Amino acid sequence: MVEPELRPTAGHRLGAQETLGISTLDPGHRPPTMPPGRLVSIRVLMLDDTEEVFDISQRAPGKLLFDLVCTHLNLIEGDYFGLEFQDHRRMTVWLDLLKPIMRQIRRPKHTLLRFVVKFFPPDHTQLLEELTRYLFALQIKHDLACGRLTCNDSSAALLVSHIIQSEIGDYDEAQTRQHLLNNKYVPDQEALMDKIAEFHRKHIGQTPAESDYQLLEIARRLEMYGIRLHPAKDREGTKLSLAVAHTGILVFQGHTKINAFNWSKVRKLSFKRKRFLIKLRPDLNSACQDVLEFLMSSRDCCKVFWKICVEYHAFFRLFEEPKPKPKPVLFSRGSSFRFSGRTQKQVIDYCNHNALIHIWPPLAFSFFSPDQVDSQDKHSWNDSTSAAVDHAASQQKRGSPAQLKSHENGEVPEEEDEEGGRGQTPPSRRPEEPLSAGVVSNSPRLSDSSATSQGIVNGQRAAPAPSQSPDGRPPSPLTSPLLNDAGSMRTDDEDERFPTDKAYFIAKELLMTERTFVKDLELITVSFQNLVGKEETTTESLRTFISSNFEPIHKFHTGFLKDVEQRLALWEGRSNAHIKGDYQRIGDVLLKSIQGIKQMTSHFQRLSDVLMELEQACQASRKLEALCRDLELQKVCYLPLNVFLLRPLHRLVHYKQLLERLCKHYPPTHVDFRDSRAALADISELVDQLHGTMIKMENFQKLLELKKDLVGVDGLAVPGREFIRLGCLSKLSGKGLQQRMFFLFNDVLLYTSRGMTASNQFKVHGQLPLYGMTIRESEDEWGVPYCFTLSGQRQSVVVAASSVLEMERWMEDIKMAIDLAEKCNGPSGNLLTISLSENSKCTESAPDQESEDDLSASRTSLERQAPHRGNTTVHVCWHRNTSVSMVDFSMAVENQLSGNLLRKFKNSNGWQKLWVVFTNFSLFFYKTHQDEYPLASLPLLGYSITIPSESENIHKDYVFKLHFKSHIYYFRSESEYTFERWMEVIRSATNSASRTRIVNRKDPHPY
Repeated sequence: MVEPELRPTAGHRLGAQETLGISTLDPGHRPPTMPPGRLVSIRVLMLDDTEEVFDISQRAPGKLLFDLVCTHLNLIEGDYFGLEFQDHRRMTVWLDLLKPIMRQIRRPKHTLLRFVVKFFPPDHTQLLEELTRYLFALQIKHDLACGRLTCNDSSAALLVSHIIQSEIGDYDEAQTRQHLLNNKYVPDQEALMDKIAEFHRKHIGQTPAESDYQLLEIARRLEMYGIRLHPAKDREGTKLSLAVAHTGILVFQGHTKINAFNWSKVRKLSFKRKRFLIKLRPDLNSACQDVLEFLMSSRDCCKVFWKICVEYHAFFRLFEEPKPKPKPVLFSRGSSFRFSGRTQKQVIDYCNHNALIHIWPPLAFSFFSPDQVDSQDKHSWNDSTSAAVDHAASQQKRGSPAQLKSHENGEVPEEEDEEGGRGQTPPSRRPEEPLSAGVVSNSPRLSDSSATSQGIVNGQRAAPAPSQSPDGRPPSPLTSPLLNDAGSMRTDDEDERFPTDKAYFIAKELLMTERTFVKDLELITVSFQNLVGKEETTTESLRTFISSNFEPIHKFHTGFLKDVEQRLALWEGRSNAHIKGDYQRIGDVLLKSIQGIKQMTSHFQRLSDVLMELEQACQASRKLEALCRDLELQKVCYLPLNVFLLRPLHRLVHYKQLLERLCKHYPPTHVDFRDSRAALADISELVDQLHGTMIKMENFQKLLELKKDLVGVDGLAVPGREFIRLGCLSKLSGKGLQQRMFFLFNDVLLYTSRGMTASNQFKVHGQLPLYGMTIRESEDEWGVPYCFTLSGQRQSVVVAASSVLEMERWMEDIKMAIDLAEKCNGPSGNLLTISLSENSKCTESAPDQESEDDLSASRTSLERQAPHRGNTTVHVCWHRNTSVSMVDFSMAVENQLSGNLLRKFKNSNGWQKLWVVFTNFSLFFYKTHQDEYPLASLPLLGYSITIPSESENIHKDYVFKLHFKSHIYYFRSESEYTFERWMEVIRSATNSASRTRIVNRKDPHPY
């Protein structure tokens, strides 16, 4: 007897094995607690037509069953879905999440609940999970087959072609036709088979995820997308249908929409017996009545429609779940029904927050590779604490939803939740399988088992086996016990004798930052030159031009680094650490170095030409451009490539700052004061001489970086254009507030949204020329907090910031940019060219239509930028809903810092020693300064830096705390000076520059 073939479930389709009934996507998530009582079996029909049975208590509310279904599917964005069933009146109703199930379902054995999409968002790119988009695609497939989603033949054929591409893969004539004969996707499929096959032939190479995306992109533009019709009549008895959408209430005649009432125009919704009443806000310009009345077949029909209207309004319009009304003391009036669950804003915030947890370990590298661990073990671990790291390779196919989530956002998933608890085993990996070294969990932790692998640090508990953590797994290098220079375990009480003079710590900061600078120079002189030297992609003149300017600088600073190391070794020697001598000074070394740097001024002046030459060469040679992108994806290139070309100029600013602190510390009678003051005068002269070059290079580099982050725009990096600010604002349209990324330049303001593409670029929707623009606060006018209006010559845009501080920053910078545009004697002739691939509608000519009708450019234009860009500053601002100005970027350059820090998690016991580099608004973590590339990174935008309180029981000196929402890290420095320096530079990244800082800068304004 042949066993029946099992239908693939949603998880199977995505590559997951049998679910354990516990979601791996929500850290620390457990199945809901079952109340006591007799169990009953409830049948639920899933979107892939499989039927699941859930045993629940008779006393359980509807939410418990719904949570069980979402947990079974490993679904995070479950708030878009619902459970519907036919009640005893044969009416299709939604399961109320607050009421007990047995009060809603009288005959559970004979009732089948359906898990379906309940709320259809206007912008499917807001669905961050591939599993969620797959379930939406199944809903579209079902609506298309049953005739609920009506469209013309061409649209129907195109939709079906994407469905079969997702199901059977690339076009094969015989297989496609046989599949269409065996499966019915639209009512009149036979007449469309040739057209379906023609469309299917064009989808070769398209993955199932891309097919789902294209299916949703086409479906959302259809008038009947997400519409459930409720029969009604008007006062004249004309047969109509009512429906509810994210925008408001819609009126249909047949399948044609004849009227719509936006939520902003609706004052109240109510029903009385069979009459459904819509009370509108008074409008002098409208001939519509204040109260509209529709007659439905029964009171129950009115109530069902009224409930779904209440839920749609709350889900799409409210910021948070409405609170229950207090129970009346005597009499109750009206319905007590309310929306239960997270609103769309809460869902998006939650998913963005968890996506940011993944952002900071960059995609370009996993936590550590076997080669790296082997090399580190030689100098970091003694024999008693050596660790063997399991490096089972992780094959990245369409795996479990947990894997899909991390990879579509360009992130590396973690293995632990924030509280240090062990996460659940992903369903796509057998429990006995060792975890890949490159895979880490949903929390922003740097370590794999930091809460449980501290050994005998502080003498609090016995150590486990030398090569294993307490859970039996090899420890991560980042969770190793605190190590001293010899590589042996060190306790917190170990007394290390260091000089206490502030000048020593300034000299040590010079050493630490010089090590990082020399490593950065090696990226150009070694990694880049080796890469382009292997291929005939660059002209000999370009290679010579780069090497002739960078190699002398690299050679000089390598020698300077040795001099500083030698001086510090004498200064901090244990046998004579507190004995003063001629070696306890650094000004003479700096003076000699700066005199040598002045002789290389011509090399520094030509760095801007190097940047221009490289960009022109990349434009002329696609092969060279691809090689540069490949280098940026390598682990050693932890920043955009052209940032490293600016490093020599930035280093001169660092020397100046160090010498200013040194001269401020020394009394005039100090033996090192004269040399330090002379060095300061020389470096100040050199910095002033090169300041203009540095400002131009920083602006040009930022334009080139933004050009990679944006798609759908040409001519961004042109002479005369200056970048001012980028960040998140909510744009008000007919569809409500929608998150958009804005880019402010000195002549134009761009607004974009993030495309769901492999490269995670931002799609440009439109541009607002600044010439002739006015700006005003409009919070009272629109009733939206922190709202302001931008009025241009051809269109107006209403946007809202996340806070009053963000609003002030944007308004101040936009006013400044408008003034700059006005001084240019007329509108700029260098406005950007918006290239909308499929819909060439420019939003300037249609301001009332939300330009998200073209959320993604054509696949060909997107696929040119294949490398992933999910960890840039733009993406961090998008996820954390903040903004950054060019002044902030310049300050971040001035405030780079390197050094050793001890790190501790919220619930861990010991401290781990790490080499930490701060640059570009992020902390990059290494095990030692000799490592070639960082193990992990942490973007600091949105974080707060404070000093731990007494209640946190951090009984150590020089400790600061970084926290963002529930994520907390403690860092400990070695001295008061280093503590103050780390606090200073991190504050510069977590707090944007104020206008006072801009105006009072000693250097000329960059604009």
